[in-house]
This record gives sequence, C-alpha cells and structure tokens, in this order.
Amino acid sequence: MHAFAIEWVRSQFPSLELSVDGRPAIFLDAPGGTQVPVAVTRAVRDYYRKNNSNVGGRFVTSKNTAEIVHQTRTALADFFHANRPEEIVFGQNMTSLTFALSRAVAKTWSPGSEIIVTSLDHDANISPWKLAAADRECTVRTWEMRTEDCTLRIEDLRPLISEKTRLIAVTLASNAVGSHVDVARVAEMLGGTGIKLFVDAVHFAPHSRIDVQTLGCDFLVCSAYKFFGPHIGVLWGKYQWLDELEAYKVRPSPAKPPEKWETGTQSFESVAGTSGAIDYLKETGYKANGSCGIGGAMEVIQEYESQLSLRFLQGLPELKRATLFGLGNPADIRHRTPTFAIRIEGLHPDEAAEKLAGRGIFVWSGNFYAADLIERLGLADSGGVLRLGFTHYHTIDEVDRTLGALAML
Repeated sequence: MHAFAIEWVRSQFPSLELSVDGRPAIFLDAPGGTQVPVAVTRAVRDYYRKNNSNVGGRFVTSKNTAEIVHQTRTALADFFHANRPEEIVFGQNMTSLTFALSRAVAKTWSPGSEIIVTSLDHDANISPWKLAAADRECTVRTWEMRTEDCTLRIEDLRPLISEKTRLIAVTLASNAVGSHVDVARVAEMLGGTGIKLFVDAVHFAPHSRIDVQTLGCDFLVCSAYKFFGPHIGVLWGKYQWLDELEAYKVRPSPAKPPEKWETGTQSFESVAGTSGAIDYLKETGYKANGSCGIGGAMEVIQEYESQLSLRFLQGLPELKRATLFGLGNPADIRHRTPTFAIRIEGLHPDEAAEKLAGRGIFVWSGNFYAADLIERLGLADSGGVLRLGFTHYHTIDEVDRTLGALAML
C-alpha cells in the first residue's frame, strides 16, 4: 500500500485554503457537514449547464437527467453494497426520509406493539419513531447507553425485546461522541423474529465502509453532505419492504420503488453531485493503493483516520482540564470515528468554540440533536460539549495545532 495521498486529497478541497487572521483554517465541523471536493462542484455545475430539466420528458435534457439519477442510484447501491439500484431512495435529508418511512411502517403496527430506540442516537432517529408510536398507541422502549464510555451493549438490549417488538431504530455511529454500534450483532439476534431494523448511518458514512448485506438491517439512511456531497438525503431499504409498504404520495403515483417513495421533484443537481462525491472517494482509494472500488477506498480512509485519532488521544492526557466523553483508549480506535466530545473545566462549550474560532479552528458546541445522550451525561443544562470532528482531509499537523489551541484554553 502506498502512503495516504494527503496532499492530493487537500488539493481537491478549495475551501481548505481559507485563512482566519493569517492562520490556515481547520475545519473540525465535519460531523455537521463535510467540505466538498471539486468533483462535486463540477458535477453540479455541469448538470446546470448541460442537463437542467425535470424527468419524464421526451427531450434530451430530461432523458439525460433520468440517466444521471439512474447512474447515481447505481453508484449508491455500490456504496451501500445493496442488491439493486431500485433500493435507493432520494429525499430532502435523512430526517425527512425517516419521518416519511416511520409513518408508512407504523401503519403495520397494532395498538400495544412496541418499538425500541436508543439514548445514543441523533433525535432524527428517535422522535419520528416516538411520534409514529404515539399515533398507533404503541409503547416505546429505550436501549440505554453506558455513560462511562458512551456505548451501547448488546446485553442491555436483550431484556427489551419481546413478542410485541416490531422495530428497533439504532445508529451505526454516534454523531456526538463517535462510538460505533455493532449493528450486525443486533441483526443476528433478531434473525427470524420479523422485527425490522432501521439504521442511521449519517455519521458513519464518511469514515468506514457501509455494507448492508453484512449489517443485516432492513433500512438504512444517510446524508450525502456528511460524506463530501451536496445537501440531500439517501434511504436504502430492502426492495421487498419498499414494494410492500404503502407510501404517502400524490396522484398519480408510481407503483414501484424507488420512485413511489420520492415525493415531488427531486434536487437533480444534488443527485448529480452525490455521484461526484462517490467518484471522488473511489479516486482517493486509487491514489492510495490502486483500488478502484469503494470498499478499498473506505478502508484506506479508515486506516488514515485511525492515525489522526491515535495522535489526538495520545495528546489529550496532557490537557489537565479536559474531559473526554466516549471511548478514550487507543486500543478502541477501530470502534469509534475520529469525532471527539470534550469539556474544558471552567469554560462553557460555546465560549471555548468562540475562542477556537478566533484561532481559525472551527468546532461545534452544544448537543447536536443528540439530546438524550447529552442529558444522560448530565450536561444538558450547562451547554453540552465541544465536538471536534476529524476526517481524511485533515493532517497530523492540524491535530497537533488543535491540541495546542486546546492547551491555551
């Protein structure tokens, strides 16, 4: 394997050239939305310049738009290791897609049924299910995370499952603290029960390979703007369920997936940009080890990001007033993303974020819609946490500079 092509990677992101008061900016805001490579902006520009149209027409730009949509579905099917492009649904964002699907799935529940959500998740994978359950007079149970390391344990899930359970909604990785969840083990436990498994992969997607076959889930959602693409949501679902469930749709409605799940005119420029994002990821893998596949590319990215995580975790103990929430043992790097939630003793997270911004380091503060998680940590009334999100366009030098800036706080 060649060395990770970090210089080439950074050259693909013009936004990384930004400076703040003479200091190069460090975009640690990636968990809220990554920066965008030139392959994406080029794809969006070319769509507007050459193919801007709605689908369903007899003319060339409409036919080209339909082909772009199909090609992007095919690329995303590869990205998820799905069985077919027809399992890929586009939407405004992950939240909107989850609300739409929860409403449809809930129609199959009867009063007294039970669903399970977690306290580790973004609220977009909690509230839609709670609201759907309330509409159907169903019970909601919560798979609680372990506050000592912000992880979900399988042994804590087992007692919650009963013959009344209809669905489990769980994240693949926490958007606040980075912890992975062993979704494949959950699916294995559910084998043969008929319980649906809905997975939020929004935070996981830019960091590691998603393989819905290995995960064994029924539905999975993510957002392209979290993996270097435009603002658009993507839903994968087993074709059988997308076909059987009733979608809420205006007339006349397509009878078959995926179009039956897509309400109104789609953001075709964003669809084109999403294809550009996947092309960029594949090229990143090729630059590193000659791999042309998305699986090899994501493996290369995960390995490089592990180096960034290790450097940060090794330097964190030097910050005597800093507290890390989540997995902090370097041996657990493969079980987390390079996203770190910390508190600086005596400093409100908003104030810490403001001070870092003045040094050209962009971070988030608050709860990031992981409201239950922050509440369980006892931090809801004191500003939540400071979230630093590294990704593969960052460098070791940027990690060191961030640690130095935190030390100054």
